[in-house]
Amino acid sequence: MEHGENNRQPLLAATPSPEEPHHGISAATAIFSAESSDIPPINTPKDFSTQFLIESKKLWYLTGPAILTSVSQFSLGAVTQVIAGHVGTLQLAAISVENSIIGNFCYGFMLGMGSALETLCGQAYGAGQLDMLGIYMQRSWVILNTTALFLIPFYIFAGLILKAIGQTTAISEAAGLFAIWMIPQLFAYAVNFPMQKFLQAQSKIMVMAWISTAVLVVHTVMSWLLMLRLKWGLVGAAVALNSSWWLVVLGQLIYILCGRCGRAWNGFSFQAFKNLWGFVRLSLASAVMLCLEVWYFTLLVLFAGYLKNAEVSVDALSICINILCWAIMVSFGFNATVSVRVSNELGAGHPRAAKFSLLVAVITSFLLGLVVSIFLLVFRKEYPSLFSSDTEVQKAVMELTPMLSLCIIVNNVQPVLSGVAVGAGWQAIVAYVNIACYYVVGVPLGLILGYKLNLGVIGIWSGMMSGLLLQTIVLAVMVWRTNWNKEALLAEDRIKKWGGHAIIDGAMEKTEET
Repeated sequence: MEHGENNRQPLLAATPSPEEPHHGISAATAIFSAESSDIPPINTPKDFSTQFLIESKKLWYLTGPAILTSVSQFSLGAVTQVIAGHVGTLQLAAISVENSIIGNFCYGFMLGMGSALETLCGQAYGAGQLDMLGIYMQRSWVILNTTALFLIPFYIFAGLILKAIGQTTAISEAAGLFAIWMIPQLFAYAVNFPMQKFLQAQSKIMVMAWISTAVLVVHTVMSWLLMLRLKWGLVGAAVALNSSWWLVVLGQLIYILCGRCGRAWNGFSFQAFKNLWGFVRLSLASAVMLCLEVWYFTLLVLFAGYLKNAEVSVDALSICINILCWAIMVSFGFNATVSVRVSNELGAGHPRAAKFSLLVAVITSFLLGLVVSIFLLVFRKEYPSLFSSDTEVQKAVMELTPMLSLCIIVNNVQPVLSGVAVGAGWQAIVAYVNIACYYVVGVPLGLILGYKLNLGVIGIWSGMMSGLLLQTIVLAVMVWRTNWNKEALLAEDRIKKWGGHAIIDGAMEKTEET
């Protein structure tokens, strides 16, 4: 597990001291009062319920804003697709295909590369090494902007790429035009992802939630105005999306540069250019883990494009994937929460707290997914009209709703388990698990059911769903068998390797300062 030192998206600091607001640790995080010790042993149902309530309070205090941030940022693209569904089926298909194939490919790679910060920042923060957070973020900026330059050709030649993999000429040309206009968004990702992980590791989530929510409101109005009112079509969609993502970046950057992060941000430093190759290797391992997950659902939309009546199949499946992703954003709030809780607690040497935080997050996320699934099943005849005016598309979405509901339940557990992998630095191991479950089992089974047995979209989705279910089971077993005391020791070694001090040194430093 030593080599898995990367990650995904943090969100709540484990147990910062309420006596350190002058060092950039939010006063709100005083709720985490267990800094000096691990949680007590749980021997009775009463012990369990007591600790469950305590941990739930910690989780929801930060998971609420985390969910709002995730949902708001995802909704930027989803709102654009919803409005495009009322412009025309070709426009909806073009935006869906670009977002699902070209956009998701690059998004997954960029997010994965930036996720090296999640393990490092989370564990460094838990160990009191605040001064390293800004250095890590700047290194990630350098790496991600360089990565963005290498990804530009995917946008420029998107139309040709989509034709080469079998998409229809009309959809490929429209999606290719849209992709070229979306290049500025790529660089917004390069700046945004490191900032998110930097802020999340410090539990500074509320400011991210406010910025994301405000931008979503602006984006909705802008998209309606440009796409429907002024009839700019795909160009209007691109202008709205690019502008909105850069507004998110600008808001977060202003917050950081204004000195609200204390010792975690000490200004720009040439240390950001040191040990870059080691950081790149760390980022690549994280990127592989995350990309294998993101691209899995990209393949689902891609395969649907090869079916008869491709526009309707792609539109219906894209609507379902959008709804699924909205639901997943809720579980990503828990993913981010448990990732940083685990990394912070391991960094602080609290293995029992790390393990219990995971359990509470899994139970809570599962129950939320169950509620959403029941809601969709009850209103399966009504909600499709919100996404498309085409009756064929509406009927197809209604038929896919049972599979969508099942997928939401499983996906509300899987990201939380992945968050543990990120917090503990297991990305390299999970990458192998993803390859086996997704691409050795899920994809072949989906192709057999969808094409060989002529089950269409339902068959493709069912087969790929089996891969997701298998991966969730494997992750659950990994977590169950984990030696958390050993993980706490590995966290200390990781911090020292990347420029911090020993945990005990960090604790002494904090004591002296306060």
